[in-house]
This record gives sequence, C-alpha cells and structure tokens, in this order.
Amino acid sequence: MSSPLIDLKSLEPLFRPTSIAVLGASARPEKIGGRPVAGLLAKGFAGAIHPVNPNAAEVQGLQAYPSIAEVPGPVDLAICAVPAPLAPQAVRDCAEAGVGGMIMFTSGFAEVDEAGAAEQRAMAATARAAGMRLMGPNCMGMVNFAQNAIATFHPAFSDPTPPGGIGLVSQSGAFGGMSFMLATERRQSFSYMLTTGNEADVDVADCLAFLAEDPGTRVILLYMEGCRDGAKFIEALERARRNRKPVVAVKLGRTDSGAAAAASHTAALAGEDRVFDALFREYGVYRAHSVEEFFDVGCAAAVSNFPPNDRVGLLTVSGGVGVLMADDAQSRGLDVAPLPEAAQAEIREMVPFAGTRNPIDATGQVVNDATLLSRVTGIVTEQADYGSFICFHGAAGRNPERSAAMQREWGERRRQFPDRVFAAAGFATDEFAGALEAAGVPVFLEPTHAVRAVAALSRFGAYFAEGRSRPEPPAAPPALPEGPLHEVQVLELLQGAGVPTVAAQLCPDADAAARAAEDLGFPVALKVVSPDIPHKTEVGGVALNLADAAAVRAAFTSIMEQAAARMPAAAIAGCLVAPMVTDGVETILGVQRDPVFGPVVMFGLGGIFVEVLEDVTFRVAPFDEAEARRMIGEIRAHKVLEGVRGRPPADIDALAGALSRLSLFAAAHGEVIDSLDLNPFVVRPRGQGALALDAVLQLNSE
Repeated sequence: MSSPLIDLKSLEPLFRPTSIAVLGASARPEKIGGRPVAGLLAKGFAGAIHPVNPNAAEVQGLQAYPSIAEVPGPVDLAICAVPAPLAPQAVRDCAEAGVGGMIMFTSGFAEVDEAGAAEQRAMAATARAAGMRLMGPNCMGMVNFAQNAIATFHPAFSDPTPPGGIGLVSQSGAFGGMSFMLATERRQSFSYMLTTGNEADVDVADCLAFLAEDPGTRVILLYMEGCRDGAKFIEALERARRNRKPVVAVKLGRTDSGAAAAASHTAALAGEDRVFDALFREYGVYRAHSVEEFFDVGCAAAVSNFPPNDRVGLLTVSGGVGVLMADDAQSRGLDVAPLPEAAQAEIREMVPFAGTRNPIDATGQVVNDATLLSRVTGIVTEQADYGSFICFHGAAGRNPERSAAMQREWGERRRQFPDRVFAAAGFATDEFAGALEAAGVPVFLEPTHAVRAVAALSRFGAYFAEGRSRPEPPAAPPALPEGPLHEVQVLELLQGAGVPTVAAQLCPDADAAARAAEDLGFPVALKVVSPDIPHKTEVGGVALNLADAAAVRAAFTSIMEQAAARMPAAAIAGCLVAPMVTDGVETILGVQRDPVFGPVVMFGLGGIFVEVLEDVTFRVAPFDEAEARRMIGEIRAHKVLEGVRGRPPADIDALAGALSRLSLFAAAHGEVIDSLDLNPFVVRPRGQGALALDAVLQLNSE
C-alpha cells in the first residue's frame, strides 16, 4: 500500500480537544463569539475554556485573557470569531503559541474575491508551517458530542443532546445545523458534526477519514459540493470500506465539465458528476437525492445491522400497500421470495382470506384480533429465511395497547434473530417509534421509504461482504514516447500493456499495403494514419472489406488523396492495414483525465451513437477485473453481451481483463494522457477474446 495522505494524528487536537480558547469571545451568549462559550458551559465540557478578549477581564463568568499568548497551559483548539481584518494575525498568534488546531468562523476570504483567496492561502501556509490544522474559514465549526465540545455558533446545539452513532460531514454550515435538527426530530443523535467551510486546510476527505476511524461513529452522512484532492478522498473512502462504515452522501453540482475536448467520445461524456457517481458505486456509497432520503437511509444505518441475505418478507394490514411495497422492493434489487407453503397454510387457518404468498396481507382482521399481527410475525420470521422483514402496521403504532404488544413482539424477534433486519412502517407515536428504534428496528411513516432503507442496508451488507480492493499502478512504468502519436504507435503501446489489439501494419505506399494485406489475409480494412485526424471517416480515410490486392491499392490511393485534400496541414504517415473483424459486439473503452481524480476509464457499447445514447459507465483508475465486471453489468444494454436473438454470448472474461489492464495503463501514465478512445473494441464470442480495432490517444500538451 502507498503511504497515507491523511494525517489523522494531527486532527486529534481539532476534533478531540481537552482545552479550548475562544478568540473574540463575547459576554453576550447570543453573539457569534459568545455562543461557543455558552455552549461549552451549558453542555459541561470537561476541559479548560479560555475566553480571549483584550477588552474584558471576564466573559460569561470565566477569566478572560487579552491574547492567546497569555493563556496559561497548552491549548488544543482555538475558535476564531474575530473580524476578517484581524484573522490573519490571530492565525499567526495561535501558530506561535503552539495551538494544535483552529476553527475559523470568520468569513470574507476565498468566497469573496481573489484578494481574499490570497489571504486565505497565506493563513493556511502559516498554520501548516506550525503544524496547526485549520478548519474553515467561513465555517460553522464542529461538535464532538461525546466530549460536549461545542465549537460552533449554531443555536441548534444549545439543548442537551446525548451522543449517538451518526457522524456528519458537511461543506455547508447551514446544512449541518439543519441536519442536526432533522436527526433530533427522528430521535437520532450524532457522534460528530463537522463543517468544512472554505477548506483552506482541513477538507471533506480529512473529516470523512476521521469518522471512518472513530469507534463511536456507526454511519457517516456526507453533504458535499466537490473536492479538490481526489487521492485523499479515495483514501478516506478506503478507510470507511475497511472499517465497514456505511456512507450516505448528498452530492451537489450535476455539471458536465468534460465536453470541451470534442476529439474524444470519452471526454464528451465524462463530467464531474458522472465521475463522482462512479466512485460512489465503487465504494458502496449510497447517493441520496433528497434530504428525506438522506436521513431515512442514514438513520436506519445508525439503528440497524445489515441483513444476511437479500430476501425480504413483507407483512401488511393492507393488500394495496403490500403490492406497493413488493413492487418497490423488487425494483430495488430485493428478493420478494414466497413464504414456504406450510407457513402460508398456517396463516390461512387463522384468516382464510389472507394473502399469504409475499407480501403477506393479514387484512383488516387485525382490528378484531389484536394478537393477529404478532402471531403472523412469528410464523413468518420463524419459518422463512428472510434476511429482512418489513411490517406495515397501519395506525396500530398509535394505539397504546396494540403498540405495547408490538414492542414486546418485535423486541423478542430481534433477540431471537439478531442478524436480521426488522423495519416498521405506519403511524406511530414518538414513544412507540423510540422504543422500536432502541431495540434496533427503524420506523417510517411511508412504507416504500422503509423498503428503500432496507434495500440500502442490504446493499451495504453485500458490499462489505465482497472484500473489494483497489490495485496499485506500476511504481515506475516506462515513459510514453513524446507525441503526437499515430494510431499504429498507440496500438503497439496498448498491446505491450496487455490490452489486446488487432494485428495492424503501417504502410507508406500502395504496394506495401497490398503486400501487408496478403500477409494478413483478405478481407482487410485500410485507415489513414495521422495524429492530426482523430475522426477518419470524416475525411474519407477508411475503406472496409477489401477483398484483393487491386482493391487495396485503389483504396490506398483514394484515401491519401481525400485526406490530403480535406486536411492539407495534417501529417500523414500512410495507411494502416488490418484484417476485418466482424464476429463480435462493438463496445467502446476510453480514458479521460479528470481534474480531481486523474485518469477515469469509460465503458459502453460502441458505434456512432455512443454520445447520443449515453449508455456508459465510469471508474477511477486503477481497478481489478472484479470491478470491471461490475462496470460491464451497469450499462442498460449489458444483456447484448450475454447473447440475444441467437447470437452467442460474448467473451466477458476477455473484456473485463482488457478494462482492468487499460485502467492500470491509464493510472501509470495519468499525468500525460488527456484522453484515449478504443472505439470499436470488439468482444468476440465466449472463449475467442476481444480486441481494439481503433485507438485515438491525446497526450497532455502542458
């Protein structure tokens, strides 16, 4: 493994402080400089609290100091709540005083103008030189709930709150405060709330990695707009994966940042959001598209375990709701397997008109028989191997007698089957919902939201069970020749990297092309070879199915004349001669250099409509063959590779191997490759391999 990029030890004073100084401390608790002091006092922070204010001897009953230099003893964390003109000096003072970390509320820097950005960079450099970590500026701070360290000015944290299992990282301060209030309404508590602001130093990857290693955090909620250091972010996700910490993310900014490089299909399709989406899939991150979904899944992961299999039992008091849940469960990849026949018969003995297959409809008979729902629950859980079980109980959660019976029943089932996931949906009092969640049973109002959360838990469990890993690129790969490179050179490079390519010869004249065709065997294809002509068909630079030497000579002459006429400035090396390959499925493999994550590999079905249909998927390089197989299964048209309308199945093993080796090649040369397209990359019938028929490489000109 490569050396870690994230220094967790340096984050300890920032996130686990034993002494806190507040610069710009105010005697008025409602002020930004007064709220951290008031919060620390109200929550009972056990460490030392040092208000720093040159104009006050006392702040909120605590001795105040005129400067950080005069604070006695070491200071782990300094909270900076001074005006922007005073902030740079505050950073210098804290650095000289040996402060371990600083949280800067102060705004007016990179978010304003370039002058502010320059000042922010200077503050970060000062902190870095002193070994002091800086969070912010322009952030809302952080809360360590286990230590009652309230290093924020948000008013939501003034009420007593016990620590919980949810760790939140947010690039938006306001979203952090809102998230805390929403979690509280859902009866859940946080381990940490971390907001990063302008990220002059400490960024979202640092915080994610810290929570991934924190023993008190069960699930990580991540709200982000982007990141500047892709390698650090991947390392943080690796830590979460290694520690089996589920990550639920809201990622903003669905923009297309790669369409400028029109010479490459991959560049036209690879946008920032697609790359993040691919990275989230690779690392099992659940991407939520609403705040409601964000908390439904996050709170469920904080309460529950992961199911041992993807089979789900659905119990309902409404047939219509049961069908709704079943449809949603199947669409989310859960197995709505039938209840065993013996169990179905036992339920029908109690309610002859019940629906018993799955979903199991106990019907409105539960109104007449208060014990019916509990008895059916027992039959289903004891006689079926469902990894998860969801019950829509209607309004029973608001009935004191019925809800008490359900609490007892569900608590017993959780004790009996601790490895399974249980979830409830329907109307409920806070007392009933809180009791179930204390027993490890998440509660939802909307039944399909319960299904969605259980499906997410199933995905997390399956992901962590796979034991995925990311391969390392070659430590010192051979350098690529200086460009621009023509197609034959590119094919040779790929072949040397283990990516299979068509047998091709570069021919400078018509006679050489005819001899090459005879050596390779007819029919053949001819293509103009020039680093200046990426799209050969647009200049008449391609001839196919040439059956004899005379046809090859004529095609060579025609291609050279048309290419020279249409692109007179192009440097033309001759024509490529290659055997025709027609017995396979055309796909496209590509590489695009992302400004944050480096080389990204694309896969999809090939042809001229790839940019129109956009049925493609991406991965950050490098990755192994198992990940390549997952890529292949993600495109909508993947069944074409499995064999349709009498066509044989394609050689998916060869395709996966080529994708993985291409990713290693891309990672090894990520600094010099701008884009690389293999289109078409033909996947032949199973056992016959796959090969690139065309390759266009654009090197970094910087």
